[in-house]
Amino acid sequence: MNHALTTLPLLERRTLTDAAYAHLCDLLVSGRVAPGEKLSLRDLSEALGVSVMPVREAVSRLIADRALEVAPNRAVRVPIMTRSQFHELSVVRAEVEGWAAALAAANRNAAQLEAIMAAEAVLRRASAGPDAGEVVPLNRDFHFAIYAAAGLPTLAAMIGSLWLKAGPVINLDLRHSRDRLSAGHMLRCHAAALAAIRAGDAAAARAAVAEDITCAADFIIERGGLPRG
Repeated sequence: MNHALTTLPLLERRTLTDAAYAHLCDLLVSGRVAPGEKLSLRDLSEALGVSVMPVREAVSRLIADRALEVAPNRAVRVPIMTRSQFHELSVVRAEVEGWAAALAAANRNAAQLEAIMAAEAVLRRASAGPDAGEVVPLNRDFHFAIYAAAGLPTLAAMIGSLWLKAGPVINLDLRHSRDRLSAGHMLRCHAAALAAIRAGDAAAARAAVAEDITCAADFIIERGGLPRG
């Protein structure tokens, strides 16, 4: 047998692992699992309709990403983030994602601007609806439409890694409460970011995205839902 053919099962397994990894990333980023929540490999494999092996490999990748952790009893869980850890992460996100927004304002093309405008419009309409949970994926779509327009895939991947860590906190809060939406910070910052990117104003785009992240973090910390540390 041709030696190259022996790699086909590995390719198929890697495809399943990548698919499981993508689904688990979405679970974290969308805030559908809470900090401290334990994840069963068996339950995950049943939910995804695959064997345990690709799920275990995907979970191992997420542990290496520090998006999941192994608890003292060997259970896999979503990390519990303290206030100081969340604040630090938010400071880093504001800098990195603000820079990406500045690059988007300088580098975006017409199609990318249209995608950002469409994402902002859909999010704004959904924010007026009764289900705050609908806003979560739309908020992510708006942000990553901006980061895609920055023109640096490595930077977008770094931001994705940051969102894996922040998602269970920021999006669980948004999914379960309309208070942050009612405050109006998010929509105001998004409108400012869009206007800046449309105008090619890198400094204003950077400031708007950084303010969006900082306001959300301050709101969550002030609610007192995170342990001190």
